[in-house]
Amino acid sequence: MDVSLQRDDRLVQPWRTAALVAGGVAAVELIVLVVVGGALITKPSAGAAVRHSARTAVAASRHVAKTHRAAPRTVLVARGKVTVLVLNGNGRRGAAAETARRVSGRGYRIGGVGNAPRSDFTRSLVMYRAGFEAEGRRLARDLGIGIVGPLDGLVNSQLHGAQTVVVVGA
Repeated sequence: MDVSLQRDDRLVQPWRTAALVAGGVAAVELIVLVVVGGALITKPSAGAAVRHSARTAVAASRHVAKTHRAAPRTVLVARGKVTVLVLNGNGRRGAAAETARRVSGRGYRIGGVGNAPRSDFTRSLVMYRAGFEAEGRRLARDLGIGIVGPLDGLVNSQLHGAQTVVVVGA
C-alpha cells in the first residue's frame, strides 16, 4: 500500500501568514508590557531616592545647586558673626580641618568640623540657612567655591548654631 503524501501549498500558506501575524502582535504586546512594567518599577525607587536624599545631611547636587531666594536684606552680617559648619565630603583625612583653618582665617567663626554623610563629593559647596543667602554667597566667594544653595536635609540641632555649611569636595 503506497500512499502518496503530497503537500497542498494552498492550505499551508494561510496558516503560515496567520502565525507570522500572531507572532508580530505578541512581540508588540511584550514590548508594551516591558515598557509599562519598567516605568512602574522605577517610579517607586525614584521616590525612595528622593526621600533618602532629603534625610541625608547634605542633599545638594554635585553639579548644580538649587536656587533659593531669601527675603532681601540691606546689610550683611559681619564675617565674625557668621558661624560655619565645615564637613569633609571627599574622604581625605584632614580636609575639613584644613578648610576650617582657611574659613577661620577669613574671619568667620567655626561652629564645628566633621564628616559629611557621604565621602564622594567631587566638588566643594556652600549651603546657607534661610535668611543667610548673602552671607553664604560671600563665604563661597571668599573660598573660591562655585556651588551655593540653601540648606537641605539638616535640622537645627545638627548645625551646631551655624548659619552656613561648607562641604569639602575632591
